[in-house]
Amino acid sequence: VVLSGRLSLTSHRWLADHAVAGTVLLPGTAFVEMALRAGDEAGCDVLDELTLQAPLPLHAAHGVLLQVVLQEPDATGRRAVAVYSRPEEGAPDDDAAWTCHATGALRAEAAPSAPAGELGVWPPAGARAVDVGGLYGALAAAGYEYGPVFQGVGAVWRRGEEVFAEVALGEGERE
Repeated sequence: VVLSGRLSLTSHRWLADHAVAGTVLLPGTAFVEMALRAGDEAGCDVLDELTLQAPLPLHAAHGVLLQVVLQEPDATGRRAVAVYSRPEEGAPDDDAAWTCHATGALRAEAAPSAPAGELGVWPPAGARAVDVGGLYGALAAAGYEYGPVFQGVGAVWRRGEEVFAEVALGEGERE
């Protein structure tokens, strides 16, 4: 299975709200979504792993072409997946090779679900609230620039090593 597409800051303006040290980067969750979408085409609903190989910078001057490649199943039924990009025609590196941004594996069977009632109470029992009031200011000071579209963390709780969060798009971004 090979899926192809195109991204640009012109057609997907909201992506400009995700920058690190002044460079707009495709969010890691977008690679997860692309891999899962390819898996949907082949009946693979579980992403076992995904390793980010290289960031995908997005430039205002030109878009990028994308390919998501899903291999045939191996002996265990797992299918390797990879996400690639290259500048679209007219970009400075017109003859650029494809860059691999993420690799991973998908499978068909769903993992066992959490025990019934595990999250029947919200926030989860025993979890302690975390102050998120200065979250985006601290991230900006560290070079992570999240515009309004990516500022959806409303509340966070911690229970040992587990972190629980309420995250939502703003009213104007839901469309």
